[in-house]
Amino acid sequence: MAWFGRRTAVQETKAAGTLSPVDNRGGWWPIIREAFAGAWQRNHEVRQEDLLSSPIVYACMTLIANDIGKLRSRLVEKDAEGIWNEVEANSPFWPVLRRPNRYQNQIQFKQWWVMSKLRHGNAYALKQRDQRGIVTALYILDPCRVTPLVSDDGSVYYQLNQDNLSGIRETGITVPASEIIHDRMNCLYHPLVGVSPLYAAAIAAGIGIKIQKNTLTFFGNNSNPGGILIAPGSISKDNATAIKEQWQTGYTGDNAGKVAVLGDGMKFEALRSSAVDSQLIETLRWSDERICSVFHVPAYKVGVGQAPSYNNVEALDQGYYANCLQSPIEEMEACMDEGLGLESPKEGRQMGVELDLDGLLRMDSKTQMETLAAGVRGSLLTINNGRKQLNKPPLKGGDTVYMQMQDMPLDQVRNNKIVEAPAPVAAPAIEPPVPEISDEDKALIAEARAIVATHKAITAMRKAAQPEATNV
Repeated sequence: MAWFGRRTAVQETKAAGTLSPVDNRGGWWPIIREAFAGAWQRNHEVRQEDLLSSPIVYACMTLIANDIGKLRSRLVEKDAEGIWNEVEANSPFWPVLRRPNRYQNQIQFKQWWVMSKLRHGNAYALKQRDQRGIVTALYILDPCRVTPLVSDDGSVYYQLNQDNLSGIRETGITVPASEIIHDRMNCLYHPLVGVSPLYAAAIAAGIGIKIQKNTLTFFGNNSNPGGILIAPGSISKDNATAIKEQWQTGYTGDNAGKVAVLGDGMKFEALRSSAVDSQLIETLRWSDERICSVFHVPAYKVGVGQAPSYNNVEALDQGYYANCLQSPIEEMEACMDEGLGLESPKEGRQMGVELDLDGLLRMDSKTQMETLAAGVRGSLLTINNGRKQLNKPPLKGGDTVYMQMQDMPLDQVRNNKIVEAPAPVAAPAIEPPVPEISDEDKALIAEARAIVATHKAITAMRKAAQPEATNV
C-alpha cells in the first residue's frame, strides 16, 4: 500500500534541510500541570489521567465527540447555479468517507478524531493513497507519538513514531505535511500546536476530584470526621502514643461509630469542618460550571443546574451548536476538503465534505410541519421538497411552486410604482354559422309565405269595400 506521494519521506527530508521541533508548551504531551510553583514537590500536581476521571470532564468530552460523530458525512458538489448537491456514490472520494480505515466506521472515526483533539489539542490523520494518488484510508495517530517539524525554508513536516494500529512499523519516520491532516484546537503558544481545553480546566477539575476523594474517605469512615483527644492535664509521651494507638484501633475504620469510654476528663473534638461549613456543594457546583465554560458546553446538557424553563428544543440546540459545535465541525470539514484534495477545483468541478446537521438540529414534529408548510405557502419550497425532508416519496405534480395571482413582481412594487396592466382586448365577434335547410323545410316555408300573402290580400280587399265615413 502507498502511504506517501511520489516522493518518499527520506527524499523530502533531504530536500528540506535542517528540521527543528516546534514549541510544545501546553501541547500534545500529557505533562504534569502545576497549579502553582512547587505544586509537584508537594504532591499537588494534576495529571491528565486524573482529569479524565472527573464526571463533568468525561461528560463534556463524550457529549461533543458523540454529537459530531453521529453527523453523516456528505460529499457535495457546487453546480452552475451555486447550489451544493450531494454527489452520487460512484465518486472515488466516497469510500474513505464511508469506511475511513479497516477498524473504524465513519462514526467511530469522527468520535476518535474529536476525542484526540479535545484531550491533546491536536488530531493527526495519516493518509493512505492508491496508485492514482486518491486517499483511500485515514488513520488517526496517537498525538503523543507525533512531533511537528519546521525546516529552514518554513516547510512543515511531521516525525512519526511506531504506531502498529496505524501501520507504522518503524520509529522516527519523517513525512511531509501533504500526507498528514492536522486539525488543532486554539493555538496559544505555536501555530502548529493546539492547546487542549484540559489545560484550562485542570485546576477546576482538580478541585472537584479532591472534594470527591475527601468525601469518599469521609463516608468510608461512617461519616465520622477526624479529631483530637484533649486531656485536662499533662500526659507523658508514652501514654499519648498508647492512647492514640488504642483509639485508632478501636474507633476508626470499620470500628468507627462504636461507643468510646474516656476517663480522666478526656474529651474528643472533631477537626474537620462539616459540609455546610466548607460549602461543599457550592464549591462542587462552581468547579463543574468552570469546566463547562471551558468546553463551551451548556451546563444543563451534562446535568449541572436546571434546564431552561421555556419549551423550545430548536432554540436550545441552535445555541448549543453555535457556541460549542460549529467551530469544530467547520474545522473538520475544512481539513477534510484540503486533505482529500477537494479544496481546489478540478476539471471545473468544485467539491467538498459536509457534515449533515439534520442529525443534530431536529425539530419536534409540530414545529417541523409548521415550518415546511410555511415554506410551501411562501413559494420557497415545493410539496416534494417538504416530503423529502420527511422521508416521504414524491407526488405527481408536487414539483410546482404555487403563487397567488395578485402577487406582483418585486421590480414593479419597489418605490410604490406599480405598472398598470394593459386593458384587455375584446375578441372579434364571430357570426354563428347558418344551418342548412332541407327541401321539405323549404317547401313548408314557401307554403307559409303564400298563406301570409293571401291573408294580406284579403285584408286589403275588405278595407277597399267598406264605405268611407261622412261628417254630419
